[in-house]
Amino acid sequence: MKKSLVLLAALLALGEAPAQDGKLPAPRKSGGMPLMEALAKRATSRAFDPKPLSPQQLSDVLWAATGINRPDGKRTAPSSRDRRELDVYVLEARGVSLYDPKEHRLVPVVAEDLRTVQSSQEFVREAPVTLVYVADLARMSEGTAAEKEATAAFDTGFVSQNVYLWSASEGLATGVRSWVEREVLAKRMKLRPDQRITAAQSIAYPGAPRPAAPKP
Repeated sequence: MKKSLVLLAALLALGEAPAQDGKLPAPRKSGGMPLMEALAKRATSRAFDPKPLSPQQLSDVLWAATGINRPDGKRTAPSSRDRRELDVYVLEARGVSLYDPKEHRLVPVVAEDLRTVQSSQEFVREAPVTLVYVADLARMSEGTAAEKEATAAFDTGFVSQNVYLWSASEGLATGVRSWVEREVLAKRMKLRPDQRITAAQSIAYPGAPRPAAPKP
């Protein structure tokens, strides 16, 4: 508990943060763009504006990703056998946090900006928020290693598509990618050996189109 408070104080010193206990604003569960319009606008972007997202936007996208939407605790995204092995970590300038769906809050993990080490792709570093999807294999007691990896992969797909549709509805840019510096990032995020990064997804206001790479 004391360690978490120290980390939270450090995060607050680095920039705008949610409430002191990490609690996020209540997510907006009504309104937004009709589903068919959001599907029509869903796209992967590689151009991000560094303007920060608001605490309300961060709350909404995390709830859309894997928030609780029923009294029995089930989520906005399905999970094989309801194991809920996928965790969502949030990379921002102020540090790294873990989303706690039960309390709808951010739990401080590391008071360090890891957006610059997440990938060798420079454009992802410009996004103010990157979600890192981490499969906790300790919650998957059954199945071979290959089956566990496959399950984590398609559960990641469910969550990332929720983020895509929310971003389209909000008029924001997003892009999911498997090209992640997994070993470096896992070490800096202090993950256990049985926690595996499956993908990362950056979210931002749309940036200026990137120039096309010169032809060889």
